[in-house]
Amino acid sequence: MTTLIESEEHKSLRAAVSAFAQTHPHTTNPEDGKRLWQEAAKLGYIGVNLPEAHGGGGAGITELALVLEELGAAGNPLLMMIVSPAICGTVISRFGTEEQKREWLPSLADGTRLMAFGITEPDAGSNSHRITTTARRDAATGDWVLTGRKVFVSGVDIADATLIVGRTEDARTGKLKPCLFIVPRDAPGFERRPIDMELNAVERQFELALDDVRLPADALVGDEDAGLLQLFAGLNPERVMTAAFGIGMGRYALSRALEYARERTVWKTPIGAHQAIAHPLAQAHIDLELARLMMQKAAHLYDAGDDVGAGEAANMAKYAAGEACVKAVDQAVHTLGGNGLTREYGLARLITASRVARIAPVSREMILNYVSHQTLGLPKSY
Repeated sequence: MTTLIESEEHKSLRAAVSAFAQTHPHTTNPEDGKRLWQEAAKLGYIGVNLPEAHGGGGAGITELALVLEELGAAGNPLLMMIVSPAICGTVISRFGTEEQKREWLPSLADGTRLMAFGITEPDAGSNSHRITTTARRDAATGDWVLTGRKVFVSGVDIADATLIVGRTEDARTGKLKPCLFIVPRDAPGFERRPIDMELNAVERQFELALDDVRLPADALVGDEDAGLLQLFAGLNPERVMTAAFGIGMGRYALSRALEYARERTVWKTPIGAHQAIAHPLAQAHIDLELARLMMQKAAHLYDAGDDVGAGEAANMAKYAAGEACVKAVDQAVHTLGGNGLTREYGLARLITASRVARIAPVSREMILNYVSHQTLGLPKSY
């Protein structure tokens, strides 16, 4: 029943985050975004999923997704919540050394430091098995040396480090296996270049180049032989949080459309009274609510330790939320007509932003592939 009916604690958390978010008007100013992040962190929202022993709230992805959804519903989606506490914080708390936990988790929780996440490559796309960023050991020093490229990495300019997915060579088989490394932003040979995006957001996207970046032995997170397990431990929360991001954005767009439909009067009747306006908005609301149920299921499965069940549900939640978000934004803009394209109402910018939930961190087509193969047992075409 926990996935169907929210507890009183969750209702209280939702109300508190909503009230907080409503006091911060939407902005694309990086300084305003930084201030919002720090204030949210002081209230315990950013690190709500991180262990209490390391300064976090001791809750789970369920609570972190709730926070992000409510921030988005108020027009303030914090994209880096998907990356810093959800992916990086989760991987370090589950697999990091005690030293890594002490160094990173308290500062990730209190908002004083951020961590980015680099997995996508120019030639690999959604195929993580084709990642070519390699890490080799320097036999003389024990250091790691990383070489490769990454693209579409969010917030590298405001992050203190980036959790990079590379591949090391298995001494027994010669095959490459995925591993995760903490790369400080000022590491020699670690360069970033902003990507010119048609996306109006606080967080910028970057292409990264790693040219023989030398890291100490303790930059490796977790066990060198458990790379896939560690990687997917971060990707399931990423999908849950992307669903929360999309649901929050969809709710925000829908709320603006509802305000307009109640007030805008044509022929002495509010336009919201007409079924051609009302029914599509009702459908958008239904789709968002259904996506939220799957998101909550995925989050609860993950927090319960069911990584396999969470993987299926998280992919479905991300798919459903992406579709619901795009439809809600499209219908909201259409409801306002010409006003939906003006800066005054702030909906047009969401036309581009809403597609992020469809495309990233994995496309809807790859999710359909996953469900086809893993859930339905159909053969692969590749």
